[in-house]
Amino acid sequence: MVQRAEQRGLVRVASTRLPTMFGMFDLIGFERVNVDTGETESALLLTLGDLHDRAPLLRIHSQCLTGEVLGSLRCDCRGQLELAMSAIADEGSGLVIYEYQEGRGIGLMAKLKAYALQDKGLDTVEANQALGFDPDCRDFSLAVAILHEIGIDRVRLMSNNPQKVEALAKGGVEVVELIACEAPLSPYALSYLRTKKKKMGHSLTIM
Repeated sequence: MVQRAEQRGLVRVASTRLPTMFGMFDLIGFERVNVDTGETESALLLTLGDLHDRAPLLRIHSQCLTGEVLGSLRCDCRGQLELAMSAIADEGSGLVIYEYQEGRGIGLMAKLKAYALQDKGLDTVEANQALGFDPDCRDFSLAVAILHEIGIDRVRLMSNNPQKVEALAKGGVEVVELIACEAPLSPYALSYLRTKKKKMGHSLTIM
């Protein structure tokens, strides 16, 4: 059987159990060498329950140290992750793919530089572009590779981001349902969310 290109070199590094406030998840660490850059890409897979009974709930989530660890209110990242894990726990099954793509893929230090530009009045898209980056530099092919590795080709995606739907479809994973993932609103994140909706096409109810 010929492997899909995005699966080549994908390695399960370790697996364990992870007790969380939402329940007991299985945790698997994956690595893959990027053939273009030679760098090692990493991602975590959190799973709960039977993933093959029907199309499972899926959240593809990008690391946000400022929001998830430091409690920043400038974004909705921590709220989205908790919302997804809670929904998976309520249903009794589902998965989260957690990728190390801080700041929409520009990295932590560049993200802080973008924050400084936002403090001066630029929005998130303008700040990234001022630093020489695309508005969103993330690549979701590793998430697609992991889904194929565990035999998942149909999902119910918890996301507001059309790029994730496009990446899954392009990789041969059918999104049978798109479920909104809107966390409670912080006034500090208002501009950030409006930019997501207006300039990046995210499906958000915010005005």
